[in-house]
Amino acid sequence: MAISKEHEYGRKPVVGITHGDFNGINYEIIIKTLMEPKLLELFTPVLYGSSKMVSYFRKALNLNDANINFNLLRKAEGAPPKRLHIVNVTEQDIKIEAGESSAIAGQLALAALDMSVEDLKNHYIDVLVTAPINKKNIQSDKFAFKGHTEYLASKFNTSNYLMMMVARDFRMGFVTGHAALKDVSAMLTVDQIVRKLIVMNNSLIRDFGIVKPKIALLGLNPHSGDEGVIGREEMDVIIPAIKKAQQENILCFGPYPADGFFGTLKYRQFDGVMAMYHDQGMIAFKIIAFDEGVNFTAGLPIIRTSPAHGPAYEIAGKNMASSDSFRNALFVACDIFHNRNQFDAMHANPLKIGTYKAASDDSDNEK
Repeated sequence: MAISKEHEYGRKPVVGITHGDFNGINYEIIIKTLMEPKLLELFTPVLYGSSKMVSYFRKALNLNDANINFNLLRKAEGAPPKRLHIVNVTEQDIKIEAGESSAIAGQLALAALDMSVEDLKNHYIDVLVTAPINKKNIQSDKFAFKGHTEYLASKFNTSNYLMMMVARDFRMGFVTGHAALKDVSAMLTVDQIVRKLIVMNNSLIRDFGIVKPKIALLGLNPHSGDEGVIGREEMDVIIPAIKKAQQENILCFGPYPADGFFGTLKYRQFDGVMAMYHDQGMIAFKIIAFDEGVNFTAGLPIIRTSPAHGPAYEIAGKNMASSDSFRNALFVACDIFHNRNQFDAMHANPLKIGTYKAASDDSDNEK
């Protein structure tokens, strides 16, 4: 039976975890994270992967002393609390080639995703944390997406979504996401930017508990175009988008030249930052929060997070990987789960809205 929606507020979530590309560092970071028994007080984990692979990597990485024992489930429905669970995506003996890309790794990464999405739709799990995939070997006639973000948006029929990187109080969104740099300028329109701002604004309120979020927009060109001398995107598109978003009661400001914005730590004055393209924001984010960053897909009806790194083939199988980012992805997913439930509960009862806002106004999150 599905998870009961009664008494949703305060309930510990059931967290689905997909194993991603098993030839990368994924099993290492999953084992290192889940070996901490106190985590079971916060959530119930369900790993979509392979019990045989868990055993292999425990031995290969000399993690046999890890306090980790998975309860094998045929499906995630009714997973008992305070235990680690695993749903096998395959019963076969699979050759593991740490640090190498393989077709079977892509196939089993997709199998884990498909199973977890089905369980999300059936409410057998509450949130999803995805371990990294290889965006090349997972491609097939069943997966023709640029990454997890686009795959999940398709599965949940969502066209207006936002890739958001999260580290403590630093949240970075991207107008164009996974797009080739040569295509970025043509993709930037007033409506596109405003749509992304609305998603970020709504997410900051509902998912992060910020009542009146402040959002900074970066410019596209060096020096934000120098009033059209270097480029006109700021004058023709970004500034009109800011004005239109402000008419929608979104507190957004800019456009800011990216170099000075991050160099002077101005990002600390905002609840969210919107970059025009992937590397513009991601380089700064990785410098600020390389080992702890989390990828969150805002705008979806479900909650999905991921560590802010790839399968890291170069260190796979060497017991060198940090599990901090993956652990934070679990924490962020649970925090958003509780924040959404609190927000929805408060707004379902108008008598409680004032109390909620008053408490939020005093929070450290509001700038």
